[in-house]
Amino acid sequence: MSGMTKLAGLAAVACLVALPGVAGAQSGASVPTQVGPAQASRHAATAYAETHPDSAPAGSNDFDCRPTAEHPRPVLLAHGTDTQAYTDWAAVAPALAADGYCVFVLNYGGDPEKDTYGVGDIVTSAGEFSAFVDQVRSRTGADRVDVIGYSQGATVTRYYINKLGGAQFVDHWIGLASPTYGGVMYGLVPLVRAVPGGEEFVEDTFSVAVREQMEGSDLLRSLNNGADTVPGVQYTTIGSRVDEVIQPSGNIALRDPGAENIVLQDLCPQNLTGHFRMPYDPYVIDIIRTSLDPDAERHASCTTVPLGADIPQVVIDANS
Repeated sequence: MSGMTKLAGLAAVACLVALPGVAGAQSGASVPTQVGPAQASRHAATAYAETHPDSAPAGSNDFDCRPTAEHPRPVLLAHGTDTQAYTDWAAVAPALAADGYCVFVLNYGGDPEKDTYGVGDIVTSAGEFSAFVDQVRSRTGADRVDVIGYSQGATVTRYYINKLGGAQFVDHWIGLASPTYGGVMYGLVPLVRAVPGGEEFVEDTFSVAVREQMEGSDLLRSLNNGADTVPGVQYTTIGSRVDEVIQPSGNIALRDPGAENIVLQDLCPQNLTGHFRMPYDPYVIDIIRTSLDPDAERHASCTTVPLGADIPQVVIDANS
């Protein structure tokens, strides 16, 4: 197989797994304030975001919200790559708000030329998230927060906690489909690295954030060097054995003290939800809710979800 064929193969896979772009993205970070409706699927959220760019999920970014004794810490949500807060959190945010949490979202890592968020350098994005935590703490009066990061958002927020001093302000970190040790993209990442200029091709064609999430990247080595957790923070990962992006799926789990690693199929074997459906699967949303509060009432039962559920629609949305 020629080098160009290998690179073309990577491009094809990335095209399949890339999320739809976001209209109206601004440089850097933004705090969306126009609240949109709750959604039951990524497809519905994507369609709404196309005509209502920079929306906030229902139940989020009410800066008049004050934490209660039952839920004393605001919950901050960080979205994934090449997307935005509304598209990823239109189901989770209203569920947490209904439980009584103050919920906040940020659009980070924006690139106006690519018209999307979550594509910038992860260290810079972590700095943007740090400033957002300060803003939420100041407005709500909370000393500490809980953080949930989906996909790249898990790495951005964990970088903030582990490397930028965020541990003093975060009580519980939850990584949903976290690329903790990166992915090999069905074995294509080693092939890309074998081609001169392969990594640069990934960065130029997709984004620096995609390159930084490849297994063995400098960013991930730096983040995980010594320990992938730091004292004082409760860490939880929630992953799927059939994640379409992070392979091997064991790369989702944290390996050092202070972490709980939850695998969806250990709790519900017939639920084969993968990477893109995770924030919209009702059973997964209950795992998030009970990770934050073990006494939370469960709303969803364990039901069968077929392998590849929602992927055809994700591909259509990404290329429409």
